[in-house]
Amino acid sequence: MKWLVLSIGIIFEVLGTISMKYAEGFTKLVPSILVFLFYAISLAVLVFVLEKMEVGIAYAIWASAGTALIATIGIVFYNESVSLIKILSIGLIILGIIGLEISDK
Repeated sequence: MKWLVLSIGIIFEVLGTISMKYAEGFTKLVPSILVFLFYAISLAVLVFVLEKMEVGIAYAIWASAGTALIATIGIVFYNESVSLIKILSIGLIILGIIGLEISDK
């Protein structure tokens, strides 16, 4: 259950970051509001996850999974540059997440 809740928090963090792109420096009202709303939900979910997980592991997974997802979304949907180094780096982030989970056992 903690993984489902953490995943929901990660999804809202990613939605908040995507909203930042559309907020255009907080000049667009709806995306600007969504930035704060999605991040508030994401952080609230993280607070609940911390009741069941160690703070270092939960936060690292929340932040790194969000980073890997945003980097991938940038490549796939926003035509951001892609290189072997970028792909390998995303892979290392994912390996780090797996390592943190394994270390929790």
